[in-house]
Amino acid sequence: MQFGIRLHDVVQVPIEERLKVVKKQGFTCAHVALSKVISENSVAQSALTPGYAMYLKRLFSKNDLDIAVLGCYLNLANPDPVQLKDIQDRYMANIRFAAHLHAGVVGTETGAPNTAYKFEEACWNEESLQTFIKNLRPVVKYAEQMGVLLAIEPVVRHIVCNPIRARRVLDEIQSPNLRIIFDPVNLLESYNYEKQDEIIDEAITLLGKDIAVLHVKDFVIKEGKLISVPVGQGQCHWDRIMPYMKKEKPFMHATLEDTKPENAVTALQYIQNIYDKS
Repeated sequence: MQFGIRLHDVVQVPIEERLKVVKKQGFTCAHVALSKVISENSVAQSALTPGYAMYLKRLFSKNDLDIAVLGCYLNLANPDPVQLKDIQDRYMANIRFAAHLHAGVVGTETGAPNTAYKFEEACWNEESLQTFIKNLRPVVKYAEQMGVLLAIEPVVRHIVCNPIRARRVLDEIQSPNLRIIFDPVNLLESYNYEKQDEIIDEAITLLGKDIAVLHVKDFVIKEGKLISVPVGQGQCHWDRIMPYMKKEKPFMHATLEDTKPENAVTALQYIQNIYDKS
C-alpha cells in the first residue's frame, strides 16, 4: 500500500517546501486541496490551466510523489440553482485540472440539501439522495469525457451516509469513472461506533470492488461525542480492514488524515505496521 498524507496537515510552508517534507517523512503520495495549501498564487477556477497543472505535476514528480486525490469537496445537493451551477462548473474545472495533473481521483463528499452544507435529518431521506444523484450525473459524464476518476466519500452525516446508499449511487449512475473513497471513521458516530465491525464488513462487501482510495484516521469517544484523531490514537479496528486491502488492493493509495507535523511519522509507522502484519 502507498501511504500518503493530506498536504494541509503538513507544516505550513509553500507547496515546494511541503513536498520535500512529505517525502522526507516517508510518504509516497498526497491528498491535495488546492485552496488549503496554495496561498501565494490563485487557485480560482480560471487559474486552473494546463500549464499550472503541469508545473505542479513536475513538483510532485521531482519529489517522487503521486497525487492520490485532488480534493473538491463541494455541495452537489445545493438547492439554489445559481449556486449549484457554479459548483458543477468548479467540479468540471477540477476534473480538467486533474487530467493534466495525472491525479488518481478527484474526491468529493456528498453534501446536504441546504445552502449552508450543514447536517439536517433531510440528508437521510430519499428525495435528497435522488437530488444528489441527479446533480452528480453531469459531473460524472464530464469525468468520463476527460478520462478522470471521480470518487465519492460516504459520511454518516451527509446524504450518502452508509454503504447501502453508496452502492445505490454507483448502481444508478453505472459509470466506470465513479469510484469510492473509503474512510471507515466517517461512517461512525457516537450512536453506532460499537457496531463498527458490522459497518466495516458491510462497506467492504458492498463497495470493496469500487474502492479506489483509503482514508486513514482514528476516533475516540469524548463526552458522548465521536472525535477524529490520528491513526493509532483511537479505537478504529484497522486490523479488520487491512487484510482485505492487502490482498485485494495492492499498491492502492491510502492517505492519513487529522495528523499534525509532530505526529505524522508515528501515525505512518503505526498503520504501516498493521499493514505489514496483515
